[in-house]
Amino acid sequence: MQVALIVGHSSATVKHASLAAQKLLLAQPLMADGCTPDGPPLLAVDRQGAGIGQRVMLTSDGRAIREMFGVENSPIRWAVLGIVDDESSTP
Repeated sequence: MQVALIVGHSSATVKHASLAAQKLLLAQPLMADGCTPDGPPLLAVDRQGAGIGQRVMLTSDGRAIREMFGVENSPIRWAVLGIVDDESSTP
């Protein structure tokens, strides 16, 4: 798993059948400090409703992705597992 910051979105006119109607986001992986970029942005598939500026948990676990999307063969490399709660909003 990897914590990442959503920095944008992407679209495609032609894509694999397993990506039909899926939301594609650009996610910037973050180091343990939660601020420093950790490599280049990644293309992630999102079913959690994440938006630009939110921190998310990403997975590249093929088995989890197959179960989440109900597919056996797909080019999905990264998927959003969940949205990270904002620490400043907790009491």
